[in-house]
Amino acid sequence: MAAISMMLVLSSGCEKNFDPKIYGVLTEQNFPVSEDDFEALMMSCYIPFVNTWTYSLFASSGNQHPWYIPAGGVLKMFDATSDVEAPWVTGVWDRNYRNYSEANFSQCVYASRGTLSDSQPNHYPKTREVTRFTDVIGAIQAAPASNISETRKLEILAEARLCRGLHMYNLLHVYGPVPVIVNPSDVENPEALNNAVRPTLTDMAQWIYDDFLFAAQNAPETQADKGRFTRDFARVCLMRHCLNEGYHMDGWYQKALDMYAELNTGKYRLFKAGENPYKEMFREVNDFNCEIIAAISCDPSSTGNPKEGSMNPFAMLAMPNNCAKKDDIGNPTPFSVVGPGWGMTFNLSPKFYDTFDEGDLRRESIITTYYTASGEWWGPADIGKRSEWDGFVPYKYPAETSTAPNFGNDFPLARWADVLLMFAEAEVRKTNAAPSEAAVAAVNEVRSRAGLGSLPTSYTASADAFLDALLVERGHELWFEGLRKIDLIRFNKFAQNNKAIKGKVPTHQYIPLPNYAIDEATEIGKELVQTYAREGWEADLAAAK
Repeated sequence: MAAISMMLVLSSGCEKNFDPKIYGVLTEQNFPVSEDDFEALMMSCYIPFVNTWTYSLFASSGNQHPWYIPAGGVLKMFDATSDVEAPWVTGVWDRNYRNYSEANFSQCVYASRGTLSDSQPNHYPKTREVTRFTDVIGAIQAAPASNISETRKLEILAEARLCRGLHMYNLLHVYGPVPVIVNPSDVENPEALNNAVRPTLTDMAQWIYDDFLFAAQNAPETQADKGRFTRDFARVCLMRHCLNEGYHMDGWYQKALDMYAELNTGKYRLFKAGENPYKEMFREVNDFNCEIIAAISCDPSSTGNPKEGSMNPFAMLAMPNNCAKKDDIGNPTPFSVVGPGWGMTFNLSPKFYDTFDEGDLRRESIITTYYTASGEWWGPADIGKRSEWDGFVPYKYPAETSTAPNFGNDFPLARWADVLLMFAEAEVRKTNAAPSEAAVAAVNEVRSRAGLGSLPTSYTASADAFLDALLVERGHELWFEGLRKIDLIRFNKFAQNNKAIKGKVPTHQYIPLPNYAIDEATEIGKELVQTYAREGWEADLAAAK
């Protein structure tokens, strides 16, 4: 077990209550042996899901971005590249950032193996980490009954498989299907390790499904440690996956509905406290509220070091670098706690903002006008004319403590609002008919929390009209939660919406694989196809041009 022999420090760190367990020299004779050992081994699978600046599972492969760090994770992959963010106009300090904001992936082929770059993150080395997770899973599966109870073994195994499934899920939505090792017997099989070709979408979708389903059946229902994954989070992951792939996998829309039935027990409900519940929900004081099914638990005392707990630096990457703490009459601004940010890596497109209804409370988390340190008010008329003012400020996770750049707002991985919207979508996709009263009610419940009335009957009269309304609703509810590009592709609207909002047509549906991976595959006689697109991409692209 190659991966286990290298594991000197096993840590996860959703918050600082996830302390690393430090060993001396590890061998198969002294680790893993006890039930605690197998749990510690499993916890290494959480490392890519913390919110620190970098992590490294292999000393020889350099650092990687965790999936949820804004600098290079899902917010950059799936939100900045979508219709949510406006293309950079004046923010030209890094051309790769600008390319992502334009959904221009042409330069991604030049990503290097060992160099970590915020502006050009390369997640392809994570395919190797899937192999490591598979090795861990194999070790847990082989644990003798004398060392660990069957019940605890299944729970620990389920957490490891949920981490592996989520790792593969994110890779799939960044690159399309990629070569991975999912059978423990192949971990040291040279033929399997050298099979550097893309699997079929059906195969990769099934591997992810199997991991999520196992976790949905066996993961712990509750966790003592905040941030650990639960059975309900597995159900949400399976629900999302089945929605994405149901168009080509028989019975998966029904499976998504089954997961909704298992989640709909009254345990979760929409957060409705305060004058604007949506705005309040993402404040640190409301972490792990009644709506949150899973979240990255963040600690403002963390520094972003991989050996510490998670933190949330999003506010620094969303705030302008010239915003003032007080306005022209001395009142505190929304930025009063920490002042200027880092130049608005993330913005929210004014055209996307204009798609909200005027009374939508969710707009209040978007700052459209601000006072500068030089004594000027900048607003919509200044977009594209001022330095780093390319779009509005997406202030969903506000800076509330003087701990910049590290804040304690938890990053949501699964919310009840998303589950309600997925339920409505799954039903209509399964029946291909006008929505039921229950589906309409689910959407209207989300809208009501946002201060809106029910959907007009014109949006509920047919399946197509309802799905169109759902895509809009998902964008308004879930912006900058790492879901938007995946949604657009599922609705076959990635190219069309980007053209309508950004004025840019994406260069690709999925990010091309880096050149070095293609070259290495060629050297061992394999053809690793560099680009990938789903069925429907050509029609989406044609409609956008």
